[in-house]
Amino acid sequence: MSGLWIVFTVLAAGGQTLRNALQRGLTASLGTVGATHVRFLYGLPFGVLFLGVVLAVTGLPLPAFNQRALAWTTLGAISQIGGTALLLSAMQTRSFVVATAYSKTEPVLVALFGLVFLGDQLTLWLAAAIALGTMGVVVMSWPKEVGPKAAVGAAVEAEAFSWQPVLYGVGSAALFGLAATGFRGGILALDSPSFIVRASTILALGLSIQTALLSTYLLIREPQTLVALFRAWRVSVSAGFMGAFASQMWFLAFALETAAKVRTLALIEIFFAQLISRTLFKQSIASREGLGIAMIVIAVVALLWP
Repeated sequence: MSGLWIVFTVLAAGGQTLRNALQRGLTASLGTVGATHVRFLYGLPFGVLFLGVVLAVTGLPLPAFNQRALAWTTLGAISQIGGTALLLSAMQTRSFVVATAYSKTEPVLVALFGLVFLGDQLTLWLAAAIALGTMGVVVMSWPKEVGPKAAVGAAVEAEAFSWQPVLYGVGSAALFGLAATGFRGGILALDSPSFIVRASTILALGLSIQTALLSTYLLIREPQTLVALFRAWRVSVSAGFMGAFASQMWFLAFALETAAKVRTLALIEIFFAQLISRTLFKQSIASREGLGIAMIVIAVVALLWP
């Protein structure tokens, strides 16, 4: 069972990349808040379905909620809302893969939050792997160096000196770090012999909180966006399913391993983002891509070394 968290993390990273791509395409028609809400509103039914299947298969009862689990899950839910909104904003100012790379500075913050709030262990080896992997995504996110007369080069150069996508991306990383810590705290706070039951319960609870908060906000401030959300159900259902599936895998991984190790291995999402960026969005990749990839590979190997 010790290696299951690796399988869950890889599946989660792949599912999350697909969900981000689907959400990115909805931003133009639904706005940042509307596209953010897609993963929660349309993910909730799948989260509840996953929980129901798990309870039926295991034969275990629904764990009793306690104040500690509710507090941690609420922190994770709110932080994830903010992180998703900032990531989608970053994707509007930089390419899909670069915005994803900025958000992947998260492991450093996750390790710090886990150490302070959950007492997770941070060895020197793990700290080195986290630092190397984070430097890898920063190197890979650097723009192309092309001739000064090239029109594309001028656009990229302008992007390089814009702090807005950096702030959006790193801000999303900080909030996703808090979200990972909060959800792991919620999972650990539940009393159930099955890590699958605990993870599935917190997923359903988190999605319920997020759906209630954002639906209320949109109903009051942007009712037209809420209407548009329901009209865009065909694409939104796919994004909701992928979001719920990815979250289910993340939570199962969090139940088995520290958030820092899970989120560091999650740097492989960059590879999935590159594939999507090249094939779907026809976007170019940073010139230092090879070096950044090599650093990430070394970091992941170091992380998984026994």
